[in-house]
Amino acid sequence: MNTQCSKTLFAAAFAGALLFANTGALAADGLPTIMQGKVDSYTKKLVDWAANPVIVAAVKEANAKGPGAMTNGKWNDLDEKDPAVMAYQTNKAGVIVGKWEDDKGINKLIVRDEKGNIVASSSKPLIFNNASRPAFANPIKGQAWSASEIKPDPTTGVRSVQAGAPVMDGGKVIGVIHAGISAE
Repeated sequence: MNTQCSKTLFAAAFAGALLFANTGALAADGLPTIMQGKVDSYTKKLVDWAANPVIVAAVKEANAKGPGAMTNGKWNDLDEKDPAVMAYQTNKAGVIVGKWEDDKGINKLIVRDEKGNIVASSSKPLIFNNASRPAFANPIKGQAWSASEIKPDPTTGVRSVQAGAPVMDGGKVIGVIHAGISAE
């Protein structure tokens, strides 16, 4: 191979490596570095939002009341404009959650009680109780959490990374706030 051809191949390989390093590099957990930074930023916001006194009070109240007769099956049958669905968007916590979701970096935001039932939401989530899903099951243990992969959000269909944070009261975990962080 002649010297000019070798220089051209090296330059092309070097440029490709720089492009990957600047745009497609992966963070330690497998997300592109830029997306990992976005996830970290929103996970911190979730921790702050979880400490909001209105959110804490709403979760405490929901824990005291219990879910009533709502089940995932009944929830699934409800229209997104049904008064039972709208109640979670229009209660005090729901109004705050709706304002926070005006930030277009997230595509859903949901507050859940200690059992995984909806307390407040910005829109109608796919399921009423998500206790067995990672977005609830991980942060209910007391630590902020985020997924390590981008997937279509089950509720919105938007490519997202799921993240959540515990809602705390006096050092005790009483619920969870979770979001779909948009990858688009």
